[in-house]
Amino acid sequence: MKDGKDLAEFCVEFGRDLGGDYVEARFVHGTGRGFAYRNGAPVSGGIAPSVGIGVRILVNGNMGFASFDRLDKTVATDAITAAYKMAKGAHRKERIDLGEPVSNQAKWSVDIKERISDVDIDTMMETADEMNRQMSGLAQYTMMLNPFETAKYLVTSEGTQIEGFTSYISIFCLLTAKGKTGDAQRMLDMTQCGGWERIKDGKVIEGLADEAQRLQKAADNAQKVAELMDQPIDMIVGPEVAGIIAHENVGHPSEGDRIMGREGAQAGESFWRDLDFGKSRVGSDAVTVCEDPTIPNTGGFYLYDDEGVKARKRVLIKNGVINEPLLNREFGTKFGFGSNAAARSVAYNREPIIRMANTYFEPGNHSFEELLEDVKLGVFMRTFAEWNIDDRRYQSKYSGVEAYLIRNGELTDTMVKRPVLETTSVGLLSSVDAVSKELRFDFPGTCGKSDPMQGVPVYAGGGDIRFRGIRLGGVG
Repeated sequence: MKDGKDLAEFCVEFGRDLGGDYVEARFVHGTGRGFAYRNGAPVSGGIAPSVGIGVRILVNGNMGFASFDRLDKTVATDAITAAYKMAKGAHRKERIDLGEPVSNQAKWSVDIKERISDVDIDTMMETADEMNRQMSGLAQYTMMLNPFETAKYLVTSEGTQIEGFTSYISIFCLLTAKGKTGDAQRMLDMTQCGGWERIKDGKVIEGLADEAQRLQKAADNAQKVAELMDQPIDMIVGPEVAGIIAHENVGHPSEGDRIMGREGAQAGESFWRDLDFGKSRVGSDAVTVCEDPTIPNTGGFYLYDDEGVKARKRVLIKNGVINEPLLNREFGTKFGFGSNAAARSVAYNREPIIRMANTYFEPGNHSFEELLEDVKLGVFMRTFAEWNIDDRRYQSKYSGVEAYLIRNGELTDTMVKRPVLETTSVGLLSSVDAVSKELRFDFPGTCGKSDPMQGVPVYAGGGDIRFRGIRLGGVG
């Protein structure tokens, strides 16, 4: 780490000597291990170290970026010179303004008891075998286990010096069950943030067993319920479904670069483009959606972003009204709000861009039983199989896996086959009338964005949410 830190500091000094108005260097040292299995049999595995430095340099309002993975001063000077020439030769119509200088010194880390790098391969493979056994009753299953650690050092010409350390156990499964009433499929992400102890503390083994049993139950018992298609109904969704809605229908359209069209050709635009912050209503009074990177043991955890800005909770929608977008320093200046620490980079060779962290519906004041009480006819969708949403994050569709019929205020044992929640973002959020008290992050994942692609760990969730007057897009 020390040699990389010293070289990063040299990069900043050399960039200033060239004439850079602002220079930043990020030294990133990551180590990941990967294990892939199909139906319990190993398919591939390996170790993927990653070490390098990414440099950004601002010259007359134009930004240049370069990266290198050989920690050598000659290589560093060549890369910085290339970034400087890139910025010097650019002719932007609108110059980049990073706003007020940021000068923070800090050191932060995720909470770790047992370093992933201290765990031997045999222990990891034994754990993977135990995980596979929990799914062995299914028709097909694929599992990928990828533990990784990343150390970062950010230094800038404004005086920022920040060390950060993250540690994750990425767990992704694709499950298929065949049963009496058909097939059921599920993408299951159980990514944990922290050290190897998260396998036990996060109840990963028990969670896999439970989800495999639930999926088989859906394949054996889920049935079409024709009366659900004949009229508007009420729907209650669990924290997993609440999480994907918070992420897709609120988090992505709140990204400042999308709103201003910067991501239009790559990851899409935003229906927030023509809305006014603090004025435009997109949901009911019961809807408050937040973003908070500072929550411990979450996929989106960090205390300072990759531009050195101190992280804080962001309130994207407050009581149904859009409140603030996600912003980095550049777009924070354009919006007039300043950065709210949403700049993240997935690797040394990727620029920091506006990203989500942990996105969720703020809890309400109802119990789950109270949500059920006055539902005459409805569906409880606990988990989802797939989703679709357009590139403005407006027209959306969610297909359920484990779902139950609600009748006369009671959750029945009748499983509903593939109910589809299909409506606009505004229609969906406006139909919310109650949220439960409990906040859970049941939807961990990897969010992809930009070109070249950056996939960053995120969490999403909420309580149980009740939607009124929903027309299902399909059942079965």
